[in-house]
Amino acid sequence: MRLFTLDEAEALLPAVREELLAMQRCKAQIDAIRGELDAATRTSAGNGHVRDEGALAERRRQAEGLVQEINQRLARINEWGVELKGLDEGLVDFPHEREGRVVFLCWRLGEERIGWWHDLDAGFAGRQPL
Repeated sequence: MRLFTLDEAEALLPAVREELLAMQRCKAQIDAIRGELDAATRTSAGNGHVRDEGALAERRRQAEGLVQEINQRLARINEWGVELKGLDEGLVDFPHEREGRVVFLCWRLGEERIGWWHDLDAGFAGRQPL
């Protein structure tokens, strides 16, 4: 496990922010496609016919591509040693040594800098100011 200094973690924030925003955009597109597919399923369940199966298959392929993109971006974040804790919130943790023990520096989208930490088992609710 890579341990970050505060400066190292903050230096990565622009790249982490870019990856998170891109992943959130992909997820929003997937959610929209899922809604379209659910609507088509409900319609076909009523009358037994699927309108434009080719278009629906293409939308499924698009969703699969978006899932692959999310997975690639997540793998990149993991390779950096950063842990994604919540995509919707844009919440990430950076392993860090504090007072001789490993904790997480905690950051989420919308925060300018890393200003919080928590114990490994505390999670977001256990955040404490640096």
